[in-house]
Amino acid sequence: MRLQLLMQVCGHGTIVLLSLPRAGRRFAPMSYMLLIHEPVGQRATRTEAEGRAAYAAMVAFGEQLAAAGQLKAVESLASLDSAVRVSQAQGKTLAVDGPFAEAKEMVGGFFLLQNVTREQAIAWAHACPAAQWCTVEVRALAPCFDDSRG
Repeated sequence: MRLQLLMQVCGHGTIVLLSLPRAGRRFAPMSYMLLIHEPVGQRATRTEAEGRAAYAAMVAFGEQLAAAGQLKAVESLASLDSAVRVSQAQGKTLAVDGPFAEAKEMVGGFFLLQNVTREQAIAWAHACPAAQWCTVEVRALAPCFDDSRG
């Protein structure tokens, strides 16, 4: 499977550039995460029925991944209203409660894929219903010191 899509304009105007594999380059099956980045406040613009329909579409997508044997985990995340950011600086810990004024996007959920190639993970991201209203980011799982994978 070769990915033909180079650029996708999402519903909120985000442009996602996707790189194609170099000619002859093959990717071994591994684990990838599909991170769902949605605009802050987007959920509040939907009616309850629209929200339930979007959630049902995502559940059905997860069931497709599971039926294909490629889903390891999936979760939907609460809004930033209940989030807390923790950091350390100069030996002091700082915890800041959400929502965060500077945030333009939030991670709304994820699908953790297993035994897929990079091309397959990108194809699944393209098929994800969330790609219609937000950005689906494809990330390989790798140690934080290893930038060579994926």
